[in-house]
Amino acid sequence: MAAHRLTAIALATALLLPLAAHAEDEPMATDRPDVVESSNVVGKGRFQIETSFATESDKVAGVKTTTRTTPTLLRYGLTDNTELRLETDGFIRDGRDRGFADAAIGLKWHTQDGDEATGRPSVGWLFHADLDSGSRPFRGHGIRPSVRMVAEWELPDDWSVGVMPGVLRDTNDAGKHFIAGSLAVVLGKAWTHEFRTFVEVAGHQLTSAKNGGSVITYDVGMAYLITPTMQVDTAVSLGANDRSPDRQWTVGFSIKF
Repeated sequence: MAAHRLTAIALATALLLPLAAHAEDEPMATDRPDVVESSNVVGKGRFQIETSFATESDKVAGVKTTTRTTPTLLRYGLTDNTELRLETDGFIRDGRDRGFADAAIGLKWHTQDGDEATGRPSVGWLFHADLDSGSRPFRGHGIRPSVRMVAEWELPDDWSVGVMPGVLRDTNDAGKHFIAGSLAVVLGKAWTHEFRTFVEVAGHQLTSAKNGGSVITYDVGMAYLITPTMQVDTAVSLGANDRSPDRQWTVGFSIKF
């Protein structure tokens, strides 16, 4: 099934769920625009949409390419500590090729609350499986599972640090399976209750050249809470090596029901 169909079905199903009024507790925590995800989940019975527009430019052997995508993440709280997730890069325009990206289904499990006084981090686990469901030019090889762990520390003066190591299984161009690592570290600052900024180093894929090489970016961005359940954000990324895209930019909108 194509990625856009999976996304449409999930979105329609979620929107048909009874969206009863919820008492507001903490402001929403999104998994964007930084690469390091939040360790928190959306809460039982809550539904959150995180969508965006992104553009990526790269120059290889003197040829410049520009790719435009619409990354979208749908999150639904199964329990107070777990959430169901559907993620895709959405519609892709890459030169003359146009179509839809693969979709990924996943589960996030929040296993530990943080405590600034004791230095204990907030911890979450993400279990995802990318599916070969997209349009032919953008379709991956088979099911690609991944596991990531997120640890977040609250620091004095509204600073924070997040670390997200992970491991994934993929298939290279020769059709052989390989295991790759990932690692991202983010430093954030909440300037007000609504406005935060961050800087980040993200190893999206850490592997050998025969398997596509390591993709590493330097990221900077900001997010602003319009209301406790509505956010806008933006981020810019620069590639750290020849295997990484030269430049990336994204602007996003998130809403929680």
